[in-house]
Amino acid sequence: MDIKLDKLANGLRVITVERSEIETVSLGIWVNTGSACEHKDINGISHFVEHMVFKGTKSRDAKQISEDIENVGGQTNAYTSREFTVFYAKMLKNDVELAIDVLSELVTAPTFDAAEMAKEKEVVVQEIKQTNDDPSDIVFDYFQETAYADQALGMTILGPAEKVRSFSADDLRKYMGHNYAAENIVVAAVGNLKHNDFVKMVEQRMGGLQPHTNFVRDKQLYTGGQFIKTRDIEQAQVLLGFEGVQYHHPQYYPISILSTIFGGSMSSRLFQEIREKRGLVYSVYSFTNTHTGSGLFGIYAGLNQEEIKNYLPVVADEIKKISNEYVTDKELSRVKVQMKASILMALESSSSTAEVVARQQLIHNRFIPVSEIVEKIDSITKEDVLQAAQYIFSSKLTYTLLGNLSQYPDYETLAKSVR
Repeated sequence: MDIKLDKLANGLRVITVERSEIETVSLGIWVNTGSACEHKDINGISHFVEHMVFKGTKSRDAKQISEDIENVGGQTNAYTSREFTVFYAKMLKNDVELAIDVLSELVTAPTFDAAEMAKEKEVVVQEIKQTNDDPSDIVFDYFQETAYADQALGMTILGPAEKVRSFSADDLRKYMGHNYAAENIVVAAVGNLKHNDFVKMVEQRMGGLQPHTNFVRDKQLYTGGQFIKTRDIEQAQVLLGFEGVQYHHPQYYPISILSTIFGGSMSSRLFQEIREKRGLVYSVYSFTNTHTGSGLFGIYAGLNQEEIKNYLPVVADEIKKISNEYVTDKELSRVKVQMKASILMALESSSSTAEVVARQQLIHNRFIPVSEIVEKIDSITKEDVLQAAQYIFSSKLTYTLLGNLSQYPDYETLAKSVR
């Protein structure tokens, strides 16, 4: 890939990947902040800021923001995660300057109009209620809170409704002043554009951002524990978790391979043993959540509550197997191919490529060549996967249950069963 990087005088990084063979450009602003950068008294503010900046800037109201993009056939959106807030667009190549003009105003000149804030608070409260009403959604918030008790990383992204309703315009401005600093931001664009031209566009609009953030991130320490909540729903939601690793950990790739072999695909051990062979569940999979200072390895299933007593012993047996025996050559080979194919397929998309290069800058402060990633994946052995399993499954258990519960193993019994 033809990747170019420039750093503005204030420290903001601008990255482009030129692809002259396509007619579009995917671009965005990646901010190194999210709910894990909040204090308890402002939980939900990162997400609310993401909403509110679309409600008006110094030169556009909410309708103009959407119309300016859509009138030329473009698309724009945003998202907030625990550690990132992102504003992005996809446009025809001749409309790149319009796109960066709109996006840059969102992060440099939002107005936070009082009437718009009042309306949007209720919109976000409805989003919170929708999440709370969806068992397969809210259970992951319970899981995260249990795994990272009394920490910013354990708080929800949306925040509680009462907090959202309490935010003032000054709260939002103060938060953005602390977190939306140039050193905390990467602007990336992929497609049919010229690097130098794009850098000038960004510099004109974002060169005046304050250089440094004075925000100090909270600790990220995995705690584990138990959360059980009875709720009158058809399916039980079951999550098991263990301590994972942060982005820079030497076992990052072995653990990614472990998760894929264990429960990351339809050919994985969990899917084949629990769904295909036994028919105990509709959905079962393992996953990894990676953060800057910690990580989480999870196993999820949605199933009839009377099947919990049959499901959990099978999971425990599979954990013990993969922690005590080498994976097969066939499994390791298949998963390596899957991972490499997934990486290469993602890079065919301009939007995915922009996401990759921006996040790598924020996390690693460099672009990691595909050849380097492929080499790391290819170098992983069966011994590496076994060590990864032993590392993961020797940690303290996180046990989260939600549903119309009657019988289920207690925490200590389950924790012992996976050893």
